[in-house]
Amino acid sequence: MHEIKKKTMGKGKLAKFADMAANPLVVECPFWQLQKEGFDLKGKWGSDFFKNQNPIVLELGCGRGEYTVGLARVFPDHNFIGVDIKGSRMWHGAQQAQAEGLTNAAFLRTNIEFIHEMFAPNEVHELWLTFSDPQMKKPTKRLTSTYFMERYRRFLVDGGIIHLKTDSNFMATYTRLMAEHNSLPIEEFTDDLYGMNAPGPNPAREDSPLTSIRTYYEQMWLDRGIPIKYIRFRLPHEGILSEPDVEIPIDEYRSYDHEVKTTVKTRK
Repeated sequence: MHEIKKKTMGKGKLAKFADMAANPLVVECPFWQLQKEGFDLKGKWGSDFFKNQNPIVLELGCGRGEYTVGLARVFPDHNFIGVDIKGSRMWHGAQQAQAEGLTNAAFLRTNIEFIHEMFAPNEVHELWLTFSDPQMKKPTKRLTSTYFMERYRRFLVDGGIIHLKTDSNFMATYTRLMAEHNSLPIEEFTDDLYGMNAPGPNPAREDSPLTSIRTYYEQMWLDRGIPIKYIRFRLPHEGILSEPDVEIPIDEYRSYDHEVKTTVKTRK
């Protein structure tokens, strides 16, 4: 029984990879290819892929691609690229975008560690980080760490915008402190985007892409009663970046319906 189930699941995954390979909205660049041949769309996303010069926005760690697709629907005058290494998850968004004929949506399957090799200087205008792993033990793995900020600087326009939506108190607090410590202009910060802990609706959020577009995991956190945090800040090209030297309380949970198995209370 277990053997049959394993084979069926494997076949489904292979079928998804075949769909991804045939989908014109999907670009794949394994590390071996990047090392050997470079990336031929670097600096040419507008001219060669989208066939226009509209601003490019990335969603890093896009998962199932709901946010990339949602943003592409709302902003037809921008180009959106969802980036993730897990093709079987990204398949959902890629299939949806193709079915809807969204020519301003694309999906790049690669490791985010090498994202600076995929885009030329000033080629990208904004970044979205939606429910990224807070990586409480590994600062250099954290997508809002200065380690990654230095990579983003290589392809973001000067003062490019970075958005973070997260369920994690740790991730939100760390990102705010990192931005403040490095004098990165914070344009908005809230620890309760939907006003779950405030009486009545939040009219300022009605019909906003911040709340009208929800990822699969975002809805799970909301259903569980966990407030969503949001921060938007800018990343100038100038200035030396450094990590904030502060202890931050860790989250009380690791992932959906899983508790953190540790006695450690804070991390840097």
